[in-house]
Amino acid sequence: MSPYTPDEPATTLFLERTFVSGDVITGTGYGIQLVLYLGCARFLWSQRRKGRMQPLFLLIYITVLVVVETIYVAVQARTIQDMYVDNRNYPGGPWAYFLATQYLPENVLFIATLFTLTFLSDTLVLWRCWVIWTASGRRVVASLAIAFPTLCLLASFVVGALWAQKSSQPGLSLYSQLPVVLGTSYYALSLGVNILLTLLIAARLLAYRRRLAGILPGDEGRDYTSLAAIFVESAALYTVCAFAFLVTYAVNSPMNQVFLGMTNTGQQIATYLIIYRVAEGKGFGKSALEQSTFATNSVAMGKVNTVPLAFNRRSATRSDLETTVDSTKEDAFELPPRQ
Repeated sequence: MSPYTPDEPATTLFLERTFVSGDVITGTGYGIQLVLYLGCARFLWSQRRKGRMQPLFLLIYITVLVVVETIYVAVQARTIQDMYVDNRNYPGGPWAYFLATQYLPENVLFIATLFTLTFLSDTLVLWRCWVIWTASGRRVVASLAIAFPTLCLLASFVVGALWAQKSSQPGLSLYSQLPVVLGTSYYALSLGVNILLTLLIAARLLAYRRRLAGILPGDEGRDYTSLAAIFVESAALYTVCAFAFLVTYAVNSPMNQVFLGMTNTGQQIATYLIIYRVAEGKGFGKSALEQSTFATNSVAMGKVNTVPLAFNRRSATRSDLETTVDSTKEDAFELPPRQ
């Protein structure tokens, strides 16, 4: 150990190192998120004149998301400066200062924005699950499928609000006994919601994939049912990161700081990837199912050679499919010339 190392316990020094590492991960993830935001915003803005409300709503949603994320990154950077520069000689070191000053505005904003980002992202995954399950038109079945995840999400909102409020009280901190219990409960609920939604989305998309696999040859119809698409649509990236954070936070391991940065980054990236697929026209929904059903029925009746399904604005449209069916039918039943 260096002779200039502060006279603090090894555990405290490790906590401080992981705190800085988590901040670096957050900053790197923020840069990735800005790139994804600009890509999503460009696609959604290009759809604004088509008379649909969904692109405008999603544009507002991701703008709110990036503003909250910007505040989160800014207050985290301010906290690092406050700990390691402005108050480096605080008795017990920077970590002791951090634990003793959770009531400061930047720390209150840190917890509030973290909670807000998690809840917004969980809500988006719930919405995608609803869209995918209602694509077949069975709204009652879809309502039953998402009923329990919805209740869990509402419960997580209440627990998360309590966690944010208790973690910023004078004399308490993010790592005090009560906030740790509330925080563990909150992330357990959030993780549970995401696991349930991941399974529901994956099961539904695999069912659609199996439905199309035996009829449409090659890769037709699998743009939204591939394993990569299922991974994106179900926000599985966040589920993996949140599980690692939950375990390390519950056992009070210093590594939770690193996984907290990964969890926030992973969740936001997963959110933008979902919206990017929707904006690009590759997100699974009712229109995609109608087009795949139309093509499937045409193939089953022997009326059409398969054509690319319309997943984005540059692909074939339904009218293209109908034109192909008509022209194929005329060729197939053309009478031979008279002798």
